Amino acid sequence: MTTIAHDAQGRASAAGGRMPGAAHWFMLTVVGKDRPAIVARITAALYDSGCNLGEASMTRLGGNFTVMLMVQYAGSSAALEQMVAPVCESLGLKLHVDKIEGQLHRHPEADVHIRVFGADRAGIVAQVTTVLADAGLDILDLQSAVAGTEDKPIYIMQIEGRALQGVAALESAVQILDGKGMEVQLEPIDLMLG
Repeated sequence: MTTIAHDAQGRASAAGGRMPGAAHWFMLTVVGKDRPAIVARITAALYDSGCNLGEASMTRLGGNFTVMLMVQYAGSSAALEQMVAPVCESLGLKLHVDKIEGQLHRHPEADVHIRVFGADRAGIVAQVTTVLADAGLDILDLQSAVAGTEDKPIYIMQIEGRALQGVAALESAVQILDGKGMEVQLEPIDLMLG
């Protein structure tokens, strides 16, 4: 039996500072118009409810803010959603919760970094990622931005991944993309072991 204790502020936590053995991992996704205190209010609500936080990605995209947060919690996804929903509603945010496998500390390491610059147009992300996937790229992280001007927008992608078929296969893919009017830079990442 796991004992849930409350600290001086009334926050619930598993005895000994650990989550109960029956705790599950959930992916909490939140999106909405950017405003101050989104991260503070959501994480405080989770902490106050005895949740443990894992890995997170939180970023501003355009005028919106998005949160993807791994949450360890002993209850159900519905109960977790009910705990966070009032905070999200008060901030005008949309909330989604999924049960997941935690898999913390299992991070494949990127061995290539790719930068792509091209005229912004419909389908550029699909075109680039399809060519790279066909050459064996396992994308671990992709960040993009639109630069330039409204009249001449430039789409920029920063991609980190694993070259599963080797760097030479990706170099061939880069040539294909260069031939489609994009500037593509491929850099191997030296993995330090030891």
